[in-house]
Amino acid sequence: MISTFETVLSPLILSICYNAQHTFPQTVPLCFVQDGEALGTQKMERLMTGCFVRRWTGVVLVCLVSLWLTSCTTMRFQLHNASADKPSNVALYFAVEKSNGDPLPGLDAKSFKIYEDGQLISPFESKQTILNPEVSVVHYVLVLLDMSGSITESGTLPTLTSAATAFADRITKSFKVAVYGFDGRENIVRGVGFTSSPRVVKSALTRMARRKAKDPSTNLNGALVKAAELLQKKMSTAKQPLRFGTIVVFSDGMDRAHRVKEHQMLRTLDKSGLNVFAIGMGAELSENRLARIGLTGYIKATDQSKIRSAFGQVAKFIEASSKKYYLLSYCSPSRAGTHLLRVEAKVKGMGSSVSYKFNADGFGPNCNPKRKPNFKVGNVRMRPAGRLRIKLNTPNP
Repeated sequence: MISTFETVLSPLILSICYNAQHTFPQTVPLCFVQDGEALGTQKMERLMTGCFVRRWTGVVLVCLVSLWLTSCTTMRFQLHNASADKPSNVALYFAVEKSNGDPLPGLDAKSFKIYEDGQLISPFESKQTILNPEVSVVHYVLVLLDMSGSITESGTLPTLTSAATAFADRITKSFKVAVYGFDGRENIVRGVGFTSSPRVVKSALTRMARRKAKDPSTNLNGALVKAAELLQKKMSTAKQPLRFGTIVVFSDGMDRAHRVKEHQMLRTLDKSGLNVFAIGMGAELSENRLARIGLTGYIKATDQSKIRSAFGQVAKFIEASSKKYYLLSYCSPSRAGTHLLRVEAKVKGMGSSVSYKFNADGFGPNCNPKRKPNFKVGNVRMRPAGRLRIKLNTPNP
């Protein structure tokens, strides 16, 4: 039987929640909880924002709308690669984050429970461990700077190269960085190849700050295609099977050279498997155009004074994203047949899991969980962030 609450009050409360979200979009969080377990799916997130608790012991739907209390968030896994090899090694590479995209860093092997076919595997039997991702993962970042006439003749270039230097100082600790420039010419101009040395990047950017455009036009589309090709070629030579490739492009205007059509450039980026961040300045580059280029994230700097902060926000996002990835390895007790692996984690009241089906035929003893996993080669894409905002109430990084 359907209760009066369900037929009358539930729609009313839902309407209140929905209207509250549209009135106060920054203050009303999203959370679905069923029997004490948070259900955070992208489908639910697209429906509306609010905090709902549903108990199946008598259909009760309660909407908690709070403008001042702590947000209600959930946890989610994203599996990127997995392998199962003799003697009995099983490994997974996955991301763990909150439903709002914030990473959940610092988890150790004890934070995860491993199940095979629904049965919990003892950590003493599985010898589960978190491996250093560097054994299987490499990160490349290509910074692509607009050096057309509107940048070099307006006095913007020193500010731009200074911002790029601060960006490189932050991320060369964990990533290999290259810097290239573009103007109206067909090819992009190398500032420095991929390196992990902030000193080398700084020296190259100092030299770039003194350059003048040889062709004052703007070959933005062509430069992005060339950068994607160059980055993919570099990634193909990596020894590690899991490869992050990221382009961070800055421009103050639209493509004027028309060497490559916009739809061709967008198709190249979409099929590349690369992460792309777009930083734009000025009125000419609309947010809609920036969003199409910045597949992973984009940010608008209204003037020169915001360029450094814009690069800082991109660096912050890239750094945070890298902290949510884990490489979990263990020794399976299975010796034959196909099995369903489920890895579960519960942190600060949030819980989620990820599954993987593997074949254990020929498995046996003498497994070393610290052995390098035999992952298939593939690019890793970050979860898209959409618009990144400059925090105007904080000093430039």
